[in-house]
Amino acid sequence: MGQLRSAALYCRVSTGDQSCERQARDLRAFAARSGFEIVAVFKETASGSVNARNERAKVVHLARDRRIEAVLVTELTRWGRSTTDLLHTLQELETYGVSLIAQTGLQFDLRSPQGKLFASLMSALAEFERDLLRERIRSGIAAAQERGVKFGRQKGQRVKADRYEARVVNLRTAGKSYRAIAHELHLSKNTVMDIVHRVDQRQMKALD
Repeated sequence: MGQLRSAALYCRVSTGDQSCERQARDLRAFAARSGFEIVAVFKETASGSVNARNERAKVVHLARDRRIEAVLVTELTRWGRSTTDLLHTLQELETYGVSLIAQTGLQFDLRSPQGKLFASLMSALAEFERDLLRERIRSGIAAAQERGVKFGRQKGQRVKADRYEARVVNLRTAGKSYRAIAHELHLSKNTVMDIVHRVDQRQMKALD
């Protein structure tokens, strides 16, 4: 008999009135039949829409530390929150050389031809998803620009100067010099002069 492959069991139920015991029992029997040595068993209560999966994170940590070769679940829906989440986590496990094997349904066993094919498909799908995201961002920016929305700092916009304008004017009105104002507000003398000049111009236009 060959060497047993190390595996972690992951069990999840959606509500507190459910129990992980049946999943754990079925997975122990599955591991014994399939030649896996159980390293750890993780049980979690979380609905499919909940992002936080603390116990699942511990499984991934074992995979990252190369302490397991496979993760066993009763079905893939126990592991993934959504198709996208399943895709991302499978890809992460694949980088560590760890298989995700479901007792029923698809098995992402990286030692099998089927598992290697799925790994290649996952990489292609992940790249496709990134391309779609980039395209949506570009399309969104283009549509916004057509509506007149401007991005980035606009010509003539002085974010820092505008923020200090009221304080500069008050200090200047109090009789302080440009140099003293610059020192007090940690600005350059030129910035202070520019602020005062722009305020003066606005006031002159208002009087015209």
